[in-house]
Amino acid sequence: MRGLIGVLLILLIGGVFWWGMRRDATVLPSQLALGQKPAPDFTAPTLRPYRAQWGNYLTLSKLVGKQPIVLNFWASWCPPCRREAPLLSRYGERYKGRVLFLGLNFRDGEEAALAFIREFDLTFPSGTDPEGRIGIDYGVYGLPETFFISKAGKVLARQVGEVNEKQLQDYLEQLLAVKGQ
Repeated sequence: MRGLIGVLLILLIGGVFWWGMRRDATVLPSQLALGQKPAPDFTAPTLRPYRAQWGNYLTLSKLVGKQPIVLNFWASWCPPCRREAPLLSRYGERYKGRVLFLGLNFRDGEEAALAFIREFDLTFPSGTDPEGRIGIDYGVYGLPETFFISKAGKVLARQVGEVNEKQLQDYLEQLLAVKGQ
């Protein structure tokens, strides 16, 4: 009987994984229809290395209106997050003052997140979403996921999975080309 339960559990997990991988990454939850509605506001505790500059909490509504935002959901235990972290950090520095790169550590322990920040020298501010509530508001179902938010606070694009350099450049060009959104 235990063997049958184990097999059924493996099949269930495999089915959920297969379904998630087949989802259309361009389809957003209705509240995030591309360019239509504001990105869900959130307040997240700022991770320790960024508190002196950014305060104890990162609140999206306080950051919108100044410059476009690249919002990246990541975790220390996520291999694709580890691969894209150096690229995001490099581009965060390159676009500093024109685009704000912002990270949200998703369902991760604080010490593991801090080790990740040190290992990859993340230069952009990151907050924490330990219970995944912000991720739920954004429809995050896998990591990494990156949202490209206009200066006016609307989600213009979403990248599900690891972003490569060409994709990131294209998204940033689109983000900077938007007028009044």
